[in-house]
Amino acid sequence: MELTDRSALELSAMLARRDISAVELMQATLDRIAAVNGTVNAVVSLGDPDTLLAAAQAADDSPRAGWLHGIPMAVKDLANVAGFPTSFGSPAMPDKPAETDDLMVMRMRAAGAVFIGKTNTPEFGLGSHTFNPVHGTTVNPYDHSRSAGGSSGGAAAALACRMLSVADGSDMMGSLRNPAGWNNVYGMRPSWGRVPGEPLGEMFLHPLATSGPMARNPRDLAALLEVQAGPDPRQPFGLPDEPFLDAIAADIKGRRIGWLGDWGGAYAMEPGILELTETALRVFEDLGAIVEPVAPPIEAAQIWESWVGLRAFANAGRLDPLYQNPDTRARLKPDAVWEIETGRALGATEIQRLSLIRSEWFRRAAALFNMYDALVLPSAQVWPFPAEWERPHQINDTPMDTYHRWMEVVVPVSLIGLPCVNLPAGFGDHALPGGMQLFGRHGNDLGLLQLAEAYHQATDWPGKFPALPS
Repeated sequence: MELTDRSALELSAMLARRDISAVELMQATLDRIAAVNGTVNAVVSLGDPDTLLAAAQAADDSPRAGWLHGIPMAVKDLANVAGFPTSFGSPAMPDKPAETDDLMVMRMRAAGAVFIGKTNTPEFGLGSHTFNPVHGTTVNPYDHSRSAGGSSGGAAAALACRMLSVADGSDMMGSLRNPAGWNNVYGMRPSWGRVPGEPLGEMFLHPLATSGPMARNPRDLAALLEVQAGPDPRQPFGLPDEPFLDAIAADIKGRRIGWLGDWGGAYAMEPGILELTETALRVFEDLGAIVEPVAPPIEAAQIWESWVGLRAFANAGRLDPLYQNPDTRARLKPDAVWEIETGRALGATEIQRLSLIRSEWFRRAAALFNMYDALVLPSAQVWPFPAEWERPHQINDTPMDTYHRWMEVVVPVSLIGLPCVNLPAGFGDHALPGGMQLFGRHGNDLGLLQLAEAYHQATDWPGKFPALPS
């Protein structure tokens, strides 16, 4: 087995035993990137090889900092890594190296990670197709004519292609779930507050996004989450530290899982999506879990209405300085301008009304989790689409009225900050991968990881179907 085929925890153990050196692992990583990245374009802003090998040598020569010690990592290009540019995929951003690490990056560095570059993302992370005018398009490792999803598409494709053993991502609207499903890997959106963001600006109003881990197996997912997670005293709503890896193995017999399907017909689905998820759910039944259909607990239209407004409100807040500057406004993509202008047009009364819808959905979801350990939806409503598209304009005969409507199936989780793991669900008739969202009550990240681990031991889709090498 090649080094780059191994899991992150396997590599960590080999490094700890001195079976391999960080230099050897770095060289194997650089060789793998050289072999496949020119095709998929997942890793961007790659560091100078001599500098990276010197950093690996420094890891070999220093005391072990944590389980990531000596592991090469590339960070999603929405977060700052000292010494690497943060482009956000936008020509509106300055092309210069960041001076400091963001908090999550700081935590991964403290655990010993060796940063090699960035992973590609859509401009400002908007949309679930990874293309931008700075670094170009990331394509699907299983079909190079297709999208890798987004906005953590670069991270997911790099994992699938064995350029990385573990990766970070972020998720406002499915960005740790949709690309994980389309690349046959695991992606976890933690409970909101589990992984703190940056202690900057306004920190109380309508939180929606979070960072989280991606991996080819749930154990690596849990291990990276332990590094990323933990309260930051400068920020509100933090969740306490919790061990995930040591408790991940569990008997799931008797656990109850609710299947939401297409939300009573509200979500248009391309042929084969529901069938793939239903087949994957039988694995849980074989493991002794109870799986049963669940009626829609709230109208999908209400969730969507709340989401569109509150997301635009949040995006307007973070992107407004670029909009106010005529030079940078001219370089923003239309989707970003639409988000900003939609958010700026909302009044206080309307924002309050949308937040009341959000609150009602949280209450109804809490009631469901008194009956179910987890709920399930597909991770996407469509299969990976042609890479030259900006987005799907319709699903079957249903037109998509916004740039992100085709991703509506991820919104029930995102709107109320629930923890969610994308499970690889296998492959459709066209040999393209798909996934399913396994989500639970706020704070029950461990319960989802336990379900994911049991499922992985029974399936191991990422191991059975490695990505195409070129």
